[in-house]
Amino acid sequence: MAEQNLENTQFFKVEVEPETGVKMVLSVVYDALLEKGYNPVNQIVGYIMSGDPTYITSHKGARSLIMKVERDELVEEMLTEYIKSNNWARK
Repeated sequence: MAEQNLENTQFFKVEVEPETGVKMVLSVVYDALLEKGYNPVNQIVGYIMSGDPTYITSHKGARSLIMKVERDELVEEMLTEYIKSNNWARK
């Protein structure tokens, strides 16, 4: 067995991925779908309803990005924003 040098401190660094907020994910996915000529609303609804990631283009990493978010979180974010935009939110 190799002898350990206990005089030095080892460094361990974990690379932290940038936060992928649901709003940011939806924005990137929406833009990527639009750029590729798809109807973003139809494609995102297809993904949410079926869970099939092939509804989302891989352009700009959109498919892998959307798969990092639970589908119910996507629905919750969209519904929350819809409620806010229609002033239905209780204060």
